[in-house]
Amino acid sequence: MTHAPKSDFLRVMIERGYVADCTDYEGLDRALLAGPVTAYIGYDATAASLHVGHLLNIMMLRWFQKTGNRPITLMGGGTTKVGDPSFRSEERPLLDAAAIQSNIDGMGQVFARYLDYGDDAALMLNNAEWLDGLNYLEFLRDIGRHFSVNRMLSFESVKSRLDREQSLSFLEFNYMILQAYDFLELHRRYGCQLQMGGSDQWGNIVNGIDLTRRVDDAVIWGLTSPLLTTSDGRKMGKSAGGAVWLSSAMLSPYEFWQFWRNTTDADVGRFLKLYTELPVEECDRLGALQGSEINEAKMRLANEVTTLLHGADAAASAEATAREVFEQGGAGGDLEIATLPAGSLDGGLSVVQMLVQTGITTSGKEAKRLIAEGGLRLNNDPVSDPQLPIDAALIGVGLKVSVGRKKHRMVRIG
Repeated sequence: MTHAPKSDFLRVMIERGYVADCTDYEGLDRALLAGPVTAYIGYDATAASLHVGHLLNIMMLRWFQKTGNRPITLMGGGTTKVGDPSFRSEERPLLDAAAIQSNIDGMGQVFARYLDYGDDAALMLNNAEWLDGLNYLEFLRDIGRHFSVNRMLSFESVKSRLDREQSLSFLEFNYMILQAYDFLELHRRYGCQLQMGGSDQWGNIVNGIDLTRRVDDAVIWGLTSPLLTTSDGRKMGKSAGGAVWLSSAMLSPYEFWQFWRNTTDADVGRFLKLYTELPVEECDRLGALQGSEINEAKMRLANEVTTLLHGADAAASAEATAREVFEQGGAGGDLEIATLPAGSLDGGLSVVQMLVQTGITTSGKEAKRLIAEGGLRLNNDPVSDPQLPIDAALIGVGLKVSVGRKKHRMVRIG
């Protein structure tokens, strides 16, 4: 991109690393300068909570509001009934109306932490408001005629599925038309001029822009964010225990804090820019720290991100717990969480079995040798009995497992 943005929002997006592509940087920049602008991101209600994979786009909406504009969080009460096929290998399971509404309620609690809703502030809308009552024949005649099947088949999200000879149902094929129609309706009802989303949504966003131009002769824009992976190649938002949920009912603030504390050294500076509001210069300074100092930068990252979602008290409590558990007794090194499946304690579990099941050791023989050599401690206490039973009371909120002086794990029931 050669355009040097003048608007606060685009400047922040570019310097902090939020932007993958834009349909027209200069046109959007001019609109933002003349502002305020209304923009939306859509969220299908496929789960009871949002997860860390959604957090980058939530932060984009937050910055959009902080720079004087109006964000819309569009709940997919209608489109969830169809399911977005983008880059999926199979059709999503269909949810009934009650499950969709329950998921929307759960997601709304997360958005309320990041955005200011109210008069002339952020809006939370549901596309079921206009999609549920559509007349099918009228919709085909007025909207469907603007879509070329040839062009829709060329989008990478669809093409990759067909290239693998995996079925794409007619129901799913309609999804991109419905999402495009969302943009048209939001433009008509709320003057929405911008849709944002992950780069996997580029085709759907372009469809909405093209439809709105054809039907209403309006100029609107699209802005996408990169699909993030960690420096070691893992999909952002995933951990060994599964999705990193943003709801405290599905993942405790302590575990959320630990996820960020365990960030790979090479990702610290980048994640500080994307997931906190610290000045860019401070993010760069913290990200450049080396050796043991980078651990303090990781704790700063964990505290900042946890404070935004769960509040300052939850962040402080998580840090205090982590310091108590991992630093008493001189523990150092990186912190990692190992998860035992729910129900694993029901039939009895020895310390050797726990070490193998969590991957701390690769075999029972290795675990027994470790214990015989005095190299294992649980919550800083040496272990000499390989048959020591592991029970819920011992694990509590987390069992610190130390192998030697540098390797430490927090074992939890997950």
